[in-house]
Amino acid sequence: MNRRGQVSIGVLFALGSIFAIQTGAAASMPLFAQVGPAGTAWLRLCWAALIFIAIARPRPWAMARRDLLSAGALGVVSAGVTLFCFEAIARIPLATVVSIEFLGPLTVAVLRRSGRWGLAWPPLALAGVLLVTQPWYGVTSVVGIVFIFGAAACWAGYILLTQHVGDRFHGVDGLAISIPVAALVATPFGAPSALTHLTLVVVVKAAGLALLSPVIPYALELFALRRLPTATFGTLMSVEPAAALIVGAVLLEQIPNAGQIVGILLVTAAAIGAARTGARTEPPPACAALPAGQT
Repeated sequence: MNRRGQVSIGVLFALGSIFAIQTGAAASMPLFAQVGPAGTAWLRLCWAALIFIAIARPRPWAMARRDLLSAGALGVVSAGVTLFCFEAIARIPLATVVSIEFLGPLTVAVLRRSGRWGLAWPPLALAGVLLVTQPWYGVTSVVGIVFIFGAAACWAGYILLTQHVGDRFHGVDGLAISIPVAALVATPFGAPSALTHLTLVVVVKAAGLALLSPVIPYALELFALRRLPTATFGTLMSVEPAAALIVGAVLLEQIPNAGQIVGILLVTAAAIGAARTGARTEPPPACAALPAGQT
């Protein structure tokens, strides 16, 4: 297959990963009524941990202490992203959550900017967030907004730690350490509500959700990264707010108004611009990056 064909397939894999992540978030919401957002997050992380352990069969005793600490820290922020995001989407439409949450990776990209254009993206993103939240109407959940900013901060930390862990682990070895840590961190928040309402149906649904995210997105991103330049892949990942808009409208019947649609497009444009002007000073990872999102 020629280079153009490889790139086209890579784009399809990347977009498939994005929509799998957002579909997983939307599909998680029905479980909220049974085990709560935190309980749903915990069950999904537990299943994901079991899957990655089965795949990688990690040997932590053979790993350097510094590498284990990095993977553990990645697990902590991964738990934060999932818990905060689920608490947010229980209160606020999915597209709004993802748009504001994207301020985390946008901030990382802007801080690494190369050239003057990097300074243009924060005001554009801020305008987009204001249009998405429309605080002048006073209808947005304040608690939900707090949870989103918590998720955004954890997502920024996730990106930095993913690069660090990706440089030191191969394949899914890093995930086989970080995801179990994430499940442990989420236990005191999610286990109480989940265990008191646990049924076989809930367990099976949680397993399916774990496949939707992060297992399937990881596989798709792995295939995409083998076919796409890193800059192209990063630009594609910037369309997550738009993907959340589509998934929210189709699966959850969350129809934004015209101003919110414009806001989501502005955030997406800022994210694409930041991805294209940001620069990483570290050497690129020897293996594929970990999944772009844990929601």
